[in-house]
Amino acid sequence: MNHAKTIAYPALNAAVAERQSDRHAEVRIARGFDDLLMVYAVRSAVYIAEQECPFAEEFDGNDHCATHLIGFIKGEPAGCIRVRFFHDFVKFERLAVLKKFRKSSLAFELCRSAVDLARRKGFRRLYAHSREGLEGFYARFGATPMGSDRKLCFSGFNYTEMLLEMEPLPDAITLDSGGYVILRPEGDWDRPGILEISAARPVRDPGENVVRPTRVLT
Repeated sequence: MNHAKTIAYPALNAAVAERQSDRHAEVRIARGFDDLLMVYAVRSAVYIAEQECPFAEEFDGNDHCATHLIGFIKGEPAGCIRVRFFHDFVKFERLAVLKKFRKSSLAFELCRSAVDLARRKGFRRLYAHSREGLEGFYARFGATPMGSDRKLCFSGFNYTEMLLEMEPLPDAITLDSGGYVILRPEGDWDRPGILEISAARPVRDPGENVVRPTRVLT
């Protein structure tokens, strides 16, 4: 097996976000149903309409156990990527960019943002499968093929399994980050969340609204 080299990328910050805005590109995490509808619209256009992928193969049952990132150009959804988290690695999949935006940097921005997210969550290994002939895309991030025997074939295409070893960010989320930080919305760990704001309310009686077991009549 070839061992992927370790590589580090700076986290997305205000300066990066500003540069993205200048290019009319923005990447953010999907949070609600409207966001997921945009993700599904992009993937349907790319994989089902353009590549004629069967519906059941594209929407495989993993969408509700994953984190999705959406890419916008001039305010319109133009790309997306799906991220799933396992014990000791993170998996990138379903990277899609609308055809008219493929000459932009959006695919790279989506992956870079997803790498930053994975590193902020403390992951050290990133796994992806690249369509045959396009391995150079993930190689830009430092990923390498896992070996000549690590090949996949599905939905009518051959894929190469790729691996990237990386360092967590210095401010990666851990148990020592604090309970309130861990409670915050995914990817939005640097500002107070709604639950810690709720801590300003008076504490209720511990017996209030307690669900007690009902007596079963026999």
